[in-house]
Amino acid sequence: MAERGASPDVDWPAQPDMSLALNRMGTFDWDLDSGQMHLDPTALEVLDLRPEEFSGTPEGLRRRVSPGEEVRLDARVAQALKDGRSHYGAYVRTRRRDGTPAWSHIQGHILRDANGRPYRIIGILRDAAHDPGEPGAGGEQADDRRRMTGVVERTSAILAHARTVNDVTDVLKDPEALGHLGAVSVMLGIVDGGRIHLVAEGQLGSYVPEIEYTRIDAQFPMSEAVRSLQPVFLASREEFQHRYPHLWPYIEPLAVRSGVYLPLIAQGRAIGALGLLYQRDGDFTAEERNLLVALGSGIAQSLQRAILFEQEHDLAEGLQRAMLPRRIPEVPGARIAVRYRAARMGRDIGGDWYDVIPLGEGRVGVMIGDVEGHDTDAAAVMGQLRIVLRAYVAEGHTPGTAMARASTFLRELETERFATCTYAEVDLNTGMLQMVRAGHLDPVVRRGDGTCHRVQAAGGLPLGLAPREQSGTGPGYPVTSLELHPGDTLVLCTDGLLDRPDGDSEAGIRELMEAVHSGPVDVEELADVLCDLVGDAGVGDDMALLLLRRRGTPIPRGGGPLRLRLTPGDPEGPAMARHLIRAAVAAWGAAERADEIELAADELMTNALVHTDGGGHVNVRLTAEGRIRIEVEDSSSALPHRREAGDWAVSGRGLLLVDQLAEEWGVEPRGGGKCVWCEFTVPGHAARQAASSQQRRPPGRPGGTSQR
Repeated sequence: MAERGASPDVDWPAQPDMSLALNRMGTFDWDLDSGQMHLDPTALEVLDLRPEEFSGTPEGLRRRVSPGEEVRLDARVAQALKDGRSHYGAYVRTRRRDGTPAWSHIQGHILRDANGRPYRIIGILRDAAHDPGEPGAGGEQADDRRRMTGVVERTSAILAHARTVNDVTDVLKDPEALGHLGAVSVMLGIVDGGRIHLVAEGQLGSYVPEIEYTRIDAQFPMSEAVRSLQPVFLASREEFQHRYPHLWPYIEPLAVRSGVYLPLIAQGRAIGALGLLYQRDGDFTAEERNLLVALGSGIAQSLQRAILFEQEHDLAEGLQRAMLPRRIPEVPGARIAVRYRAARMGRDIGGDWYDVIPLGEGRVGVMIGDVEGHDTDAAAVMGQLRIVLRAYVAEGHTPGTAMARASTFLRELETERFATCTYAEVDLNTGMLQMVRAGHLDPVVRRGDGTCHRVQAAGGLPLGLAPREQSGTGPGYPVTSLELHPGDTLVLCTDGLLDRPDGDSEAGIRELMEAVHSGPVDVEELADVLCDLVGDAGVGDDMALLLLRRRGTPIPRGGGPLRLRLTPGDPEGPAMARHLIRAAVAAWGAAERADEIELAADELMTNALVHTDGGGHVNVRLTAEGRIRIEVEDSSSALPHRREAGDWAVSGRGLLLVDQLAEEWGVEPRGGGKCVWCEFTVPGHAARQAASSQQRRPPGRPGGTSQR
């Protein structure tokens, strides 16, 4: 193994004290920079590893440490490093060469440099089943005492990590844990009102079914322990029979000769009881009683923590679900699917949300976001933010303005929270999509042909943060525009979908993109597939997901019509419309006429915004005759007319330009308003249509007129 020359204080590897080996304590030395790990001969013996089997790195321990225990140990070490501690300790379940289970205890001392950076861990590894006894102690009695003491210590250490009631019951049901106490049956009951609910039993086949629910005032030993707050010790079968005749019919056929029922007391009241049944005869010694009472105290504390965790988790999850929309509205022209999955670990609950807002005239708004934090406050802030953002959008504010106002609202709440969010507004008639992003993940679009890509949407600061006025781009939320064709799907999610236990979010992104690309077309089925990406790999964050698929048969990009909204006071509207019109013109084969078509469209839009109130709509489409038709609708019934402008006039030439550039133009009254339109011929359109028709004609069908 290579020498490590960067640690002047201690040689590599550290030389152990000989007295450690005599007490079956091995040592390890772990270089955090190089990843090398040294185990001395006694440490190898404790793990039942041959020297040639150990690779000299932490990965070499996997022969004896199960994946679940490895994750738990890694988490303990990582937490100690993060907290700046100098020591840590952990009990670890291992497997010997022959497959038999064993327990090892690890104690590590963390070395740090002058800047506090950890670079090395030196520690002790010992066989927990051979804890040193008292001087002079020997024989079977000393061995039993050491075994029971070790079991109590190990069980307490494991229960310290329990976060749910299921975690506690899993430990108690494990025959490799409390089973070492010699008990043939382990039972756990939790106080539920005036009853005791039996929630766990160990060692299948030895369970004594006292009744799943037992009244606290009943004549059962578990009930008596809860009532009296004192342990109940039963030293013989005769004592079972005489003291608890209702229980005796269940005990009589079993090889049970003694037992103990321990009250689980937390904050002065019984929250449950633990029952242990034995095949041994005789009373319990004072030392055994003390150990069992200590065990009951540790279990009670863990059980109380687990109950409180679950209660707070249920409260937070219920609050969050109440804040989310109760139903998703049906939106003509779109299929929408949403999913929400709560965090799995303890009381961790976040502020993830989604919303769908019908806006009328074939338009819909969709949003997704995440409030910082994992508690009930995050869920409460999420509810307020979702409602206020929905209100701003429904009032008719542009996406950028609505997002900016929501950010101001959150900042004025003074919660010291921030939130990320993406809001997209889609016109399902034209496929026009406008999107704003506040520090959130980039959306993903899956096209009708199956290709998918991340949308590089321009982003602003997370909501709630003060805008950087000195920034070159200035405050606010820029709008990103794209076209959503029939058959295209927009995917919005929160980062809980990308989290992985190893912290590799890039791997999460790759998995997401692959699943979107290869997943089913139906949005409900695709949503289920994406949720399965998280599976059991979630690391405690919640997750929200929203998918919107534009209905219709997938068509070549750029082949559909455009319908754009003109809003008075929106400086970005005309520029965005010009950009989209130019892109559509190029897609329709008229790139050489893009400048004149864009100029004519700009003149019509300017007239609508300057000379009318309320804005209007721009429609751009390719007609069956091969012409590009631009229509600008507004709510004014006053008809425009062409006029001659003087040499020095700054206006009055708009319709003159349109007349000179377009093949045709005109005005059509429409209800309470009008439509001003113009048309441009697409060069070579007729020839392309004929060639395309010839390629699509089935074999054997004569040319000439089309048949329908």
